[in-house]
Amino acid sequence: MEKVIITAAITGSRMQRDIAPHIPITPEEIAQSAIESWEAGAAVVHIHVRDPETLMGSQDINLFRRVVEPLRAKTDVVICLTTSGVPGLNLPTEERLAPLVLKPEMASFDAGSINLGGKPFINTNEFLDEAARIMKDAGVKPEIEAFDLGMIITTLRMRDEGKLDDPLHFQFVLGTPAGSPATPKSLLHFYDHIPRNATWSTIGIGRRQFDMAMMALIMGGHIRVGMEDNIHLSQGVLARTNAELVEKAVAMCRAYGREVATPDEARAILGLRKQL
Repeated sequence: MEKVIITAAITGSRMQRDIAPHIPITPEEIAQSAIESWEAGAAVVHIHVRDPETLMGSQDINLFRRVVEPLRAKTDVVICLTTSGVPGLNLPTEERLAPLVLKPEMASFDAGSINLGGKPFINTNEFLDEAARIMKDAGVKPEIEAFDLGMIITTLRMRDEGKLDDPLHFQFVLGTPAGSPATPKSLLHFYDHIPRNATWSTIGIGRRQFDMAMMALIMGGHIRVGMEDNIHLSQGVLARTNAELVEKAVAMCRAYGREVATPDEARAILGLRKQL
């Protein structure tokens, strides 16, 4: 089987330290946690940043720059920046897409609307068209976030219209309250609807993180772990760092017999254009 790409999702946009006492918040903490995750075996890091006053997610380009610059200086990790903002706040398109100015190798592409955080997370066709256009012009590969089957169908339509390029890369987001459940049946259903030349990874939200990771190992896919999605190392045991979650994923891969991809191997698998 192909080597496994491990992605570390360092911090989301909402979770606070009353629930997740060890989650990185400041740009310096986020950058350091991403470096530690790379050292532990992550080939890709998925980056949100937080507003220093509200501690909620932000699309401030200067905050992103304070994370991206040390990562580029100290690592060869693949950087994937979010274009989500804070799901439910529905920031203006220009603000959501601002981090693409930094030309990450990858960026998130939420391929439809869904209820998240108790409010609708709006991703209109107009937003998706603009995101696809800017990513294509900048040489940024979309990481297609699919929370339900309709988002895969939307992606395939956009591919057929020439707005997204093959080979596509999907991130199956399973286990959100309003999306598809984190079950083997959901994962197989998603997998059955993507092109055979596509690459894919999966997320299991919360306690299903490593269940879905094991399914990906068996099926030849790739894995995302990290505190954005799950703050527990095992039942009742909080992860102290993102690196601990990466280390657990690496151990699973090795025990199963699949090698873990380096960042450059991940670039080859995903067909990335390395940004300078």
